[in-house]
Amino acid sequence: QAPIKATCEDMSCKTGFPEDVHSAVVSRSVHGGQPLLNVRFRSCDGNKKIHFGSSEPEDFRVGEDGVVYAERSFQLSAEPTEFVVSAQDKETQQEWRMKVKLTPEPTFTGASEKDQRKIEEIIFPWQQYKHSSPLKRQKRDWVIPPINLPENSKGPFPQELVRIRSDRDKSLSLRYSVTGPGADQPPTGIFIINPISGQLSVTKPLDREQIASFHLRAHAVDVNGNQVENPIDIVINVIDMNDNRPEFLHQVWNGTVPEGSKPGTYVMTVTAIDADDPNAQNGMLRYRILSQAPSSPSPNMFTINNETGDIITVAAGLDREKVQQYTLIIQATDMEGNPTYGLSNTATAVIAVTDVNDNPPEFTAMTFYGEVPENRVDVIVANLTVTDKDQPHTPAWNAMYRMTGGDPTGRFTILTDPNSNDGLVTVVKPIDFETNRMFVLTVAAENQVPLAKGIQHPPQSTATVSITVIDVNESPYFVPNPKLVRQEEGLLAGSMLTTFTAQDPDRYMQQTSLRYSKLSDPANWLKIDPVNGQITTTAVLDRESIYVQNNMYNATFLASDNGIPPMSGTGTLQIYLLDINDNAPQVHPKEATTCETLQPNAINITAVDPDIDPNAGPFAFELPDTPASIKRNWTIVRISGDHAQLSLRIRFLEAGIYDVPIVITDSGNPHASSTSLLKVKVCQCDLNGDCTDVDRIVGAGLGTGAIIAILLCIIILLILVLMFVVWMKRRDKERQAKQLLIDPEDDVRDNILKYDEEGGGEEDQDYDLSQLQQPDTVEPDAIKPVGIRRLDERPIHAEPQYPVRSAAPHPGDIGDFINEGLKAADNDPTAPPYDSLLVFDYEGSGSTAGSLSSLNSSSSGGEQDYDYLNDWGPRFKKLADMYGGGDD
Repeated sequence: QAPIKATCEDMSCKTGFPEDVHSAVVSRSVHGGQPLLNVRFRSCDGNKKIHFGSSEPEDFRVGEDGVVYAERSFQLSAEPTEFVVSAQDKETQQEWRMKVKLTPEPTFTGASEKDQRKIEEIIFPWQQYKHSSPLKRQKRDWVIPPINLPENSKGPFPQELVRIRSDRDKSLSLRYSVTGPGADQPPTGIFIINPISGQLSVTKPLDREQIASFHLRAHAVDVNGNQVENPIDIVINVIDMNDNRPEFLHQVWNGTVPEGSKPGTYVMTVTAIDADDPNAQNGMLRYRILSQAPSSPSPNMFTINNETGDIITVAAGLDREKVQQYTLIIQATDMEGNPTYGLSNTATAVIAVTDVNDNPPEFTAMTFYGEVPENRVDVIVANLTVTDKDQPHTPAWNAMYRMTGGDPTGRFTILTDPNSNDGLVTVVKPIDFETNRMFVLTVAAENQVPLAKGIQHPPQSTATVSITVIDVNESPYFVPNPKLVRQEEGLLAGSMLTTFTAQDPDRYMQQTSLRYSKLSDPANWLKIDPVNGQITTTAVLDRESIYVQNNMYNATFLASDNGIPPMSGTGTLQIYLLDINDNAPQVHPKEATTCETLQPNAINITAVDPDIDPNAGPFAFELPDTPASIKRNWTIVRISGDHAQLSLRIRFLEAGIYDVPIVITDSGNPHASSTSLLKVKVCQCDLNGDCTDVDRIVGAGLGTGAIIAILLCIIILLILVLMFVVWMKRRDKERQAKQLLIDPEDDVRDNILKYDEEGGGEEDQDYDLSQLQQPDTVEPDAIKPVGIRRLDERPIHAEPQYPVRSAAPHPGDIGDFINEGLKAADNDPTAPPYDSLLVFDYEGSGSTAGSLSSLNSSSSGGEQDYDYLNDWGPRFKKLADMYGGGDD
């Protein structure tokens, strides 16, 4: 191809496309996303924002940089493809248009490979500026046609593709470079360029199935790296070669076709793909059937659409009962099915023939037999068997049975066994042997789905069923049941009431007469004759009995035969008892309470009669004439048909219990009356008209014994409480007597304790024990207070003032100490009213060790002033006397 040149054309700067029609040559096969050309738009004001559009947006898209891309993959026709590219100013909405004409690349037929490989020279567009004129002259930018490079080229490598040159290389030393995927971007190193000569080369074979096209950009700079030309875009398309076999999506394809299908019925579609270009012959596939198994009834039962892979039937005779499945070997070949140059592959298509209802069910016999005992239901009496050649357990095989005759009353039904497909004749209504001894049923068998068109049911689809009824001993039954008898109450015992008999449905069995017995008689009023069923009374019939509900009395009787086995039946006799006036009315309540004085608190009473209308109310109430005090003290007034009021006639009646007779008469014919006693409790009442507590007890109907028992319980309870109080007081006194008035730890007086003898002490073996005895032993009995047993025991009662007792002379220190302590206790008004003298052991009058008082300390206690102890109270007075009193 000759180098592409640009012509210069003087023109003024004008915003818009540089030409009205732009022509470009592109490859015949266009891929989606492939850049096709670059339209140039001149903008005298570089700040304008231009938006590009296409008149064929579904096929072509124009980027913001003016590059036209293919939106989808398609084949260009031999005629040029035309569309319009528009440019619009986003601010002023001014629009410019240019027509684009795409011409497919010519196909080289007679040129030699050497001519085809002639290196194309690409010259950069350039701009020349005249400084003497404000107008600029510039070359038009060229759009470089794509470079087509076959895949899987055998080299040699690097293989020269094109030479990129700038016409300014005559005056400048230029350096050339390419950028983009395949050059300096992954996958890098596929394309290289000589920086001096601008020779673009490919370094290794290309694979279209991996990358179908490369988009590079060529640059020209001077030795200082300054750009001297605008970059140009270079598109390298990888030409497809037939290097991939077709591959089926599945190795085994499964499809179905109904049996009996007509020719031309669609079965299934098989699909294969080819990695080669689908728009070229390398990727155009054709299908065909290589074999069919089995080959019956025809070796060519199916055909396949060689382009789409649709399998259809071409012959009739598909019969599932003969051939259930066909296996086809399908071949896919590229190069449009060329057997010489195309590559091929195979897959298996398995076509299952589905069942249709083309075989009706047929009975295995024309007549079936069965028998059933009478009065039995839900029993299977016959089993109907059929055959069906269709696929088991499908709607075309499942049988349904219907009776077409012989059962007008609907006593039978036919169910289908889902496993065996048999018909089960079942009794659903009881059958009476005495009425029907045999049934002959007509039965037809059908499938769940209708038969295929053109197929009729044969005679074998209909059969007869002969069913024999077996006579059994049936239970006798009463007629009518229940039986209703209306009878006045009061019927005396031994009276004949009615006859209640049963019937035996077995007319063809030799049996004796029935026997009757009583099964249920709650009040035991009746008996039945075992032979003739005559019912007589054994007691008086009483409508007011607790066994009578709503005037109805029910009794149950049994009738039995002597068949084999014996059978029996029950019957109910209902006796509706009519009321007679056999009960006199009574007063209710039987007891009432009122006050002593005449107050508006009348006693309301009610008449009660077990009888019913008209033998009951309205009632008449009156007081008897005798005794005379009744009418003198009381009066009665009827307030309704069933109620009356009893009240005092006199102003005051003494409290007590009074029996007031009341005569009540009903409305029966004849009348029935009775005198009822009403026990009236008259009591004292408070201002509110209520009885006081005592009177309430009486009014409540308590007897004398009950009142005495209540009083005894109250007295016993009070005695127990009193005894408990006395016991608690005595226990508290005993506890106080056992403890000192003052706790030993709190007692500030000198207490002399008793210590155990230690023995062996220096001079403690010869002391006089008489000095340690209790003072009462040395004092005369005349001055001993009365009632004192021990001086260290707290008295429990008041005692006289202790007399001043004289101490017996006694030598020694311990005796003087005890006497002085005793005097101080007797003279102390705050001391307890009893002596607290204790018994001490005498340890002796001296020691060889000397007195401890001879030991002096750094601070002598004698120099201290203990007078402040007098301010601490009487409990510290002794200490103050001992330590603060000086030498005394």
